[in-house]
Amino acid sequence: MHMQHIKSLRYTLVAALAMPAGLLLPSCHTTKAEDEKKTDNTVQVKEMSLEKTQLDNVLELPGEIKPYQFADLYAKFTSYVKTVNVDMGSQVTTGQVLATLEAPEMNTQLLEAQSRLHNKEAVYQASHSTYERMLKTSKVPGTVSPNDLEIAFSKMSADSAELLSARSSLREVQELLSYLTIRAPFSGIITLRNVHPGTYVGPAGKGSDKPLLRLEEQQKLRLSIAVPESYTGSLQEASLVHFTVRSLPGDTFTAKVNRVAGSLDTKLRAEMLEMDINNSNKKLLPGMYAEVHIDLPGNHETFVVPKSAVITNSEQVFVIKVVNNKAVWVNVRKGNESNGKVEVFGNLNNGDVIVINGSDELKEGTSVQAVKE
Repeated sequence: MHMQHIKSLRYTLVAALAMPAGLLLPSCHTTKAEDEKKTDNTVQVKEMSLEKTQLDNVLELPGEIKPYQFADLYAKFTSYVKTVNVDMGSQVTTGQVLATLEAPEMNTQLLEAQSRLHNKEAVYQASHSTYERMLKTSKVPGTVSPNDLEIAFSKMSADSAELLSARSSLREVQELLSYLTIRAPFSGIITLRNVHPGTYVGPAGKGSDKPLLRLEEQQKLRLSIAVPESYTGSLQEASLVHFTVRSLPGDTFTAKVNRVAGSLDTKLRAEMLEMDINNSNKKLLPGMYAEVHIDLPGNHETFVVPKSAVITNSEQVFVIKVVNNKAVWVNVRKGNESNGKVEVFGNLNNGDVIVINGSDELKEGTSVQAVKE
């Protein structure tokens, strides 16, 4: 009996080992394995639906603050500085005498021009009197020949022309002498002084490259910025700018766009903008650098996506579109960028689903599944 029981157990074990392995596993285990196999190649991604919108862009550019107008004052001809009535920082008004120069040779020319004028006046007076007497006498027949009267008239006309020339020469010398007095062409502040009494100045020679004085108007200033070519199309809508300066932290200034160059600088490939600044409180100084903020409204006919949705590799720039739960690469061109978003242009349409967190490792044709943020 004992031997028969052992043989029965052995037969049962051999029969169990001979059965197919799949029949020993529960049916629920088979379904789980098949599900895992199906989802192994599906990538979970974050998606968004495209819709044409507007990218409000804030452009930040460096700017330079300049005087509204300035003048470098030079000596017109060789002379010596006689007096200097102002110094650096002096506030002056239009027409105020800033400095006087002296040139002895110009005084000599003035005396010569005055002497020549007096001489020509005397000669003209004599010829004029002669002609008047001859004209009066010629009214008596036979006293003065017509030829003599004509000669007298020609002599008077020639002397009159020389008199006018002498007057013109004197006026020229007097105008040149007026350049020896340096006057302020407009109201402003003297910001540079290079001469003192006795300094030899002139249009040529040592030190002639430096101005005697520099005058700047600072009640009103100019803010100048260079806008890159890619943003010039939006300048038509820009009217106000906000700017700050390092020396006045916490202060924000506003200026209106007054002048647009209308062409690009050939070196910078940028368009120059100028704004006028009221500086009556004298907070700002010419030469300061400003951080300028320009609000540039975007184009309404563009698609705007997060920067993470645009993928760039060594060959192309693209976004990944989801079509029938498959990844499709679409080449695009980037536009303006602002606040983590970028304009894209390509074969895209309203309602297209775009992968937000894509990469070039997500190959075309890969099955994708959207997940919530």
